[in-house]
Amino acid sequence: MSDHSPGRRTGETAGARGLVARLPEGVTRTVRSLAIASLISQILIVVTGGAVRLTASGLGCPTWPRCTAESLVNTPEMGIHGIIEFGNRTLTFVLTIIAIAMLVSVWRFRRQRRDLFLLSIALLAGIPAQALIGGITVLTGLNPWVVGWHFIVSMTLIALATLLVNRARPLPASDERDHDPAPASKTVRQLLAAIGVLTAVAVMLGVIVTGSGPHAGDADAPRNGLNSDLMTRMHVAPVYLLVAATFAALVLVYLRQHNRQLRRAMVMLTVIVLFQGIVGYVQHFTGLPVVLVALHMLGASLLVSAATNAIDKGFGRGLPPTRPLASSSTAHLGS
Repeated sequence: MSDHSPGRRTGETAGARGLVARLPEGVTRTVRSLAIASLISQILIVVTGGAVRLTASGLGCPTWPRCTAESLVNTPEMGIHGIIEFGNRTLTFVLTIIAIAMLVSVWRFRRQRRDLFLLSIALLAGIPAQALIGGITVLTGLNPWVVGWHFIVSMTLIALATLLVNRARPLPASDERDHDPAPASKTVRQLLAAIGVLTAVAVMLGVIVTGSGPHAGDADAPRNGLNSDLMTRMHVAPVYLLVAATFAALVLVYLRQHNRQLRRAMVMLTVIVLFQGIVGYVQHFTGLPVVLVALHMLGASLLVSAATNAIDKGFGRGLPPTRPLASSSTAHLGS
């Protein structure tokens, strides 16, 4: 029988349908675990990218998409810098696998949960976009403005992954939705909106400060030519406002007895804001030691995630239902 016979095609179609039938019909623990893995991996690639820059390994692979003109991978002659840079590139494949698995896991109920489906697509699309920007970064000799965009896109993907984690919960049944926590008060929501804006401004100005500082990723990489002290003072201004807005929102959330989800989110955000502020202050006055700069990059990732989480909870979105997660891969959504 020919390989292209109707019987063979029918068998292949039946096999494909069988595979689709095995996919979850609703949010299960596997789906939620993949969402959490998406967030962790997005933060991890920021940290490893920071290691590339802080060890002057930015041009450890001097070209792109190959590591060298002749090799796809690093060679022994490239030493530790080649290993670090190629290791960071390899992590992109891990992110891709997780993103594809996430998209596949929500495929069967994509119409019922378009929020999960669209967020999964956005995260998957962001990975090749980041790889392309990373390639341009290498091909432009670590231009600080391109490096800055690379970081900002990573922060955007972390925010999307945080929303994905918040959404990766079963929908409540219709008679349970009336018992879901209400959105925060108008004043708290205004403060949360301000926190979102201030976080974005602080991160963007931090990128410019980094572009004017000493950790370029390579000894011969250019700097943006701006005055580092002046840019640092500009960066600090929205940080002070962010601290004030965060404390004000935290106090109001507790005084007005908002839901437990939002209280937890605000406590987490407050701790991270203080951590990030202290690390930033100490690193500036100790000459930007590598360890503290790395912690500050991790702190920026955690700050974006925590701010996104608090805003999401404060505006009454992404709140968990009263039902537990489905235990099997074929658990149905609530009506």
